[in-house]
Amino acid sequence: MTKPVVRKLRCAVYTRKSSEEGLEQEFNSLHAQREACEAYIASQRSEGWVLVRDQYDDGGISGGTLERPGLKRMMADIEDGLVDVVVVYKIDRLSRSLADFAKLVEVFDRNGVTFVSVTQSFNTTTSMGRLTLNILLSFAQFEREVTAERIRDKVAASRKKGMWMGGVPPFGYRVENRKLLVDEDTAAYVRWIFARFLEIGSCTELAREVGARGIRTPRGNRIDKKYLYRMMNNRAYIGEAVHKGDSYPGEHDAIIDRGTWDKVHAILQESPRKRAALTRAETPALLKGLSRTFSPNPADWRQLTWLWDTRSQKQLCVKRVAKYLLMQGDLRPRFWPLRSIYMLLRSFKGAQTSMKAYFLL
Repeated sequence: MTKPVVRKLRCAVYTRKSSEEGLEQEFNSLHAQREACEAYIASQRSEGWVLVRDQYDDGGISGGTLERPGLKRMMADIEDGLVDVVVVYKIDRLSRSLADFAKLVEVFDRNGVTFVSVTQSFNTTTSMGRLTLNILLSFAQFEREVTAERIRDKVAASRKKGMWMGGVPPFGYRVENRKLLVDEDTAAYVRWIFARFLEIGSCTELAREVGARGIRTPRGNRIDKKYLYRMMNNRAYIGEAVHKGDSYPGEHDAIIDRGTWDKVHAILQESPRKRAALTRAETPALLKGLSRTFSPNPADWRQLTWLWDTRSQKQLCVKRVAKYLLMQGDLRPRFWPLRSIYMLLRSFKGAQTSMKAYFLL
């Protein structure tokens, strides 16, 4: 009768010591941990357990962090499918944080890796070991939830006091000793942006002027109209702190006075289409009605215009020459031969423009 084939389980031993004290000795704590783990693996040889050659040791590193070279190498080998069982001397050698331990076990489960503690009745290959693990994970989840609630409560309480809770400071401010302070160099730009918006009422036009002045974000990026919208809706500029939609008096100084803020938002509350139409109306169409087809008989002159395509419902311009339409009928032999067109624009006081078209034979 043939014996059943025992599946080989590759076992990785992980050792750790928090302090560097004693690591210089010929036989230190890491060696003692490894010796006990290797002996346990040898006792499970009949179950197919074999020791992997790579050693995963972390000396002088706290168990409260996952930033450990030896641990990272072991987790990488687990992800690569090179480890089946992780063996440690005690659970706290792997991690002292229940939350971090839960993260590690999640990686173990995803890769089909079991976890064994030599000196504790903890072995995920048995039902009792899995029960113990589930209990620990329940406490880990509880710890994470309690910690998250504490953080949320702390942030909310700090915001209600108007404190700065970190992050990228608004344009015009700087952070010093965890306090939000006015940066006068850039705050002058903020005041100009708000004042200029009151004059023109258009973020699109304002973005052009900001770019022309060479004003950039603290990171050196271009300021577009979306950035301007966010800026003019940031209540930090009037000295307030916002948390989940609610505003509280902030500890920092305001850059914009409340009167300017209210005037800006009165404009922003108008329809964007209405504001765009007003902007276009204020921009004179300097060539409107001045471009005409040319004929020896002034009675045949007619203004050039756009065509409307009924199929695509779009305006068309055939042969875009200076964005004006030249009809094929205008080039019939009865008109003067047309070789080239020169448009001469003259500006009178920046308001009126005359255009003359010269047709050369």
